[in-house]
Amino acid sequence: MAVQQVKKSTSRRDMRRSHDAITGKALSIESTTGEVHQRHHVSPDGFYRGKQVLKVATKA
Repeated sequence: MAVQQVKKSTSRRDMRRSHDAITGKALSIESTTGEVHQRHHVSPDGFYRGKQVLKVATKA
C-alpha cells in the first residue's frame, strides 16, 4: 500500500483542483430558425443542421 512521505500542502492540492470547475453547456444557434440549442442536439422546433427532422406539434 502506498504511503506518502511528505504531506501535500493545501496550496498544491488546490492548484491541482483548479481545473475541476464545472463549465456551462456548449450552445449553438440554429441557422434556419435562430433558436438556441445544445450542440449536437435537435432544436426545440425540430431542426438539426438546417433541416427539419421532427414534426413538432404546436400549442393551440
